[in-house]
Amino acid sequence: MYKIKSAKQKAFHIVLAAVMLLIVAITVYPVWFSLINSFENASEIEKNGFALIWTRRFTLESWEAVLGNSKIITAFLVTLARTVIVTVLQTLITSMFSYGFSKSCLAGKGFYKAIGFLSMYLNGGVIAYFILFNALHIYDSFWVYILPCLFGGFYNVIIYTANFKAIPEALFESAKLDGAGEPTVFFRIVFPLSKPVIGALALFTAVSMWNDYTGTLYFTKTSELQTISYYTLSLIKSSQLASNLASTMSTSSTSSLVTTLSEAAAGYKTIELASMVLSALPLIIIYPFAQKTFEKGMMVGSVKG
Repeated sequence: MYKIKSAKQKAFHIVLAAVMLLIVAITVYPVWFSLINSFENASEIEKNGFALIWTRRFTLESWEAVLGNSKIITAFLVTLARTVIVTVLQTLITSMFSYGFSKSCLAGKGFYKAIGFLSMYLNGGVIAYFILFNALHIYDSFWVYILPCLFGGFYNVIIYTANFKAIPEALFESAKLDGAGEPTVFFRIVFPLSKPVIGALALFTAVSMWNDYTGTLYFTKTSELQTISYYTLSLIKSSQLASNLASTMSTSSTSSLVTTLSEAAAGYKTIELASMVLSALPLIIIYPFAQKTFEKGMMVGSVKG
């Protein structure tokens, strides 16, 4: 165990601990702020503003509205299904392509590399995607969330390829001497040895899919296909609209309508915060478990001599 010996080392560790605690507080507080205000009474927020440390009038009204809203639950399930399917399939397909791409004997490798690097800097844009998805008859369907995301992009291929090339060739030669084919080599040797990089890229893919709202915005029009991020965005716009309307009317009117609009804006805010917490909760829960994949894999000690 490392022991702190000098006073300078003690001072350094105290300062380091203080800085890390400050960073943790800055990171965690926005989540805490959203959580406590999702349990705050809307009229209390309208009168005294948001709570900073703890709720002043605890209520479950916002969470009852969120969990009782079938559209939010549907959006949550759509996002969950999309995230799971895309993460699994994209990880599998991209890693398999990268394994083949990492082989020096691959025919036409220079052509694939040129196309891959070109795709990193150029793309057709939203209009081209819209025309393509219409031609494929996947516009405004659940498949528009799946098919375009099956390949993780050439940037992920570069990361996978660098990892696969680091695996000693002796492992492949030994497996092939025992009669193993390429699928067996990939799933029994390459995939287990690449758990850290596969887990990391899978986590990035899951976060990207879960937080994406542009697919819903551009390529769907049915409310049943809304994702949780897009639905939360619509709630934010609704609360902003009510707040702007209340502030505009307050300059020329003191009627009860202004009060009603202000309370409605505050109510939208609490529901918005509850939706944000609900949408962030799965990632917050899964991240500590996914953190294990960043540890050093089984590579150490796999080849001896």
